[in-house]
Amino acid sequence: MDIAALITWVVTALGGFYMLGTWIRRGGIRQQQAGTSRLPAQVVFGHFALAAIGLVVWIVYVVADRTALAWTSFGLLLPVAVLGFVMLARWIPVHRDHAAGTTAAATAQGGAGTVPAERHFPVPVVVAHGLFAVATLVLVLLSALGVGGS
Repeated sequence: MDIAALITWVVTALGGFYMLGTWIRRGGIRQQQAGTSRLPAQVVFGHFALAAIGLVVWIVYVVADRTALAWTSFGLLLPVAVLGFVMLARWIPVHRDHAAGTTAAATAQGGAGTVPAERHFPVPVVVAHGLFAVATLVLVLLSALGVGGS
């Protein structure tokens, strides 16, 4: 179960890195000042930092097999999940506006800078990232509880 959690965590991280890179490349940081992006940089980078720290702790747990490290990883994942849900809730209206054609009209009126950077996240990546994140959280909890052995 420990290795399964590690694999799902790495897959989740790959999707997260892709979205972080897209957000940065499309001007998400610059858009903070203009208020265009709906994703606060503190939330984006806090989510990333806590998830990365948790992954490192999980890798150490897999090597050292210390229960306290499993619980530490799980504890780090809880705020990661909360921040992830915050970003999802803020991303959904951006996606809906794009699907409804609202951003196309805004772009025509105000230039390319009015399109939120997160509008460029592919829906399959967002969905896969979320599903793998939930699987990771469950697998880490089960491993910390000692279900399935280590």
